[in-house]
Amino acid sequence: MLENQRRSRSDAPIISRALIIQTLFSTALCVGLPALSSLPGSPKLKIGRPNGLPMGDESSLCLTFLDSIPPMGPGVCSCGYYVMDSHGTSTTVSPSITSIDDSPLRRYQAGIIQPGPNTTERKLLAKIDLRLLPVLTILYILAFLDRVNISNAVIFGLKEDLNLGGVEYNTALTIFFVPYILFEIPSNILMKKLRPHLWLSICMFLFGLVTCLQGFVQNYSGLLATRFFLGVFEAGMFPGCFYLIAMWYKREEAQKRCSFFFSSTTLAGAFGGLLASAIGKMDGMQGFRGWRWIFILEGVLTCTLSLLFYFLITDFPEEASFLTEDEREFVKARLSADVGHSGREKDLGIKDILDVFKDYKIFVGGLMYIGLVMPGYGYAYFAPAILKDLGYSPIQTQLHSVPPWVCAFAFAMAIATISDHLKHRFAFAMFPIFLAISGFSILLVVHDNVKVQYTALFLAAMGCYSAMPVIACWFNLNLGGHRRRAVGTAWQIGSGNIGGIIATYSFISKEAPKYTKGYAISLGFICLSAVSCVVYFVAITMENRKREIGQSEHFNATVEDDGKALGDLHPEYRYLR
Repeated sequence: MLENQRRSRSDAPIISRALIIQTLFSTALCVGLPALSSLPGSPKLKIGRPNGLPMGDESSLCLTFLDSIPPMGPGVCSCGYYVMDSHGTSTTVSPSITSIDDSPLRRYQAGIIQPGPNTTERKLLAKIDLRLLPVLTILYILAFLDRVNISNAVIFGLKEDLNLGGVEYNTALTIFFVPYILFEIPSNILMKKLRPHLWLSICMFLFGLVTCLQGFVQNYSGLLATRFFLGVFEAGMFPGCFYLIAMWYKREEAQKRCSFFFSSTTLAGAFGGLLASAIGKMDGMQGFRGWRWIFILEGVLTCTLSLLFYFLITDFPEEASFLTEDEREFVKARLSADVGHSGREKDLGIKDILDVFKDYKIFVGGLMYIGLVMPGYGYAYFAPAILKDLGYSPIQTQLHSVPPWVCAFAFAMAIATISDHLKHRFAFAMFPIFLAISGFSILLVVHDNVKVQYTALFLAAMGCYSAMPVIACWFNLNLGGHRRRAVGTAWQIGSGNIGGIIATYSFISKEAPKYTKGYAISLGFICLSAVSCVVYFVAITMENRKREIGQSEHFNATVEDDGKALGDLHPEYRYLR
């Protein structure tokens, strides 16, 4: 032991001299290399201290080649990990002595951590887009199609064959929403526990099976039973997919992706009309009416694809097998820098769920959404009937239902792209809302001009189905962490779908073709959404200002698990407006 102490004392001067030499060398780099880089033919260099690193730490000086890597090899970066050249290609560099916090978040904030060798952030995002969005979009198209294809079936004789009278058809629509609303939060919790690829593919197979069985019902009771179980198994589709997408992207890049996914409902409406017009011609084949073939064929398609989607649906970033370890760490770090730690490892209990509802903004988010769901479902379920009342034949009705859906999709994507570019949501929620108000106002007062009424359907579809994805993405992406986002997403979608129940009883067949009550109620709900958007915008603006000056009610709170549990309630978090 004495010998070791003597050895350590003898080594101390050597270590001190080494540190002095390192400090002098770092200083020389800071002074000399910029001058060298200004010489003709020399590579341009940048020497600086990465953001977020402690001052007074000589090892934190960072040398980066901006234009080229010289022949002697990659540049020295005492921060370690990666150096970027002018083409955005990362080169691995062994780290030297450093006091930097080695967490992925700190390294990302310092500009050190990168996706890995031979890749860039843009390429990684494209890889994620191709793996995540097409599969989830097709899944939701099929879910929405299986949900609203009953409106196409009515055109081909469902009411007459099952002897539906009065409001029995409306009740069949309504019963779907009861389990759909109740099971959305439990479904998101189960998806978090079981992983998305397993839970979503199981639900997809089951709601496809129920849709297929719907084609064999013989009476009103059978129709009610199948619609109820369809609601049970579809409960997790939209909030689950939306929750999964939200966990992959930063807020300023998420809107066009969320809108692409959400607006697949408009593609489902267009595709459903075309498909129904084709399937309707099978009327009488094998002894089945055309409306039965609509349910049977679309259900079989869904069940078949669910088997494939078990292998194609990706999980959360923490478990994504299609990414390398470097890519997973980079994705987690960039998301943590945007919304804080995800808290993926934490289980959700009853107390955690109740804690989320202590924030009044959660309820405002539900009102924002319900105000557009009611007119949105009113359009989806009753547009074919409205078109038929304008004098079109069954086949013409299906074909005329396609253009408004297509225009709604194109408009929604344009709104989303501009919103992402400007990193702003409020104005891009309000403008489509005003379009929807215009459309339903025209339908309410004009009853004798088919062209004007048809144009109003375009405005109604474009307004509702462009504002809904902006509102859903705006609210849910502002929620930080798995806990608040899982519960908040399911709550907004679940409570919002109460509007679907209201829509089913707002458009009664005996009020055709004017549907005065339905249009008036739709206008009232759209105005509710507009007011709620204003309230939410003012609330998050005031909260951001409080946090800027340190007056947030959470500013002096004890931060559990280094802030992981607070999510968007953390005093350093800023809401996207």
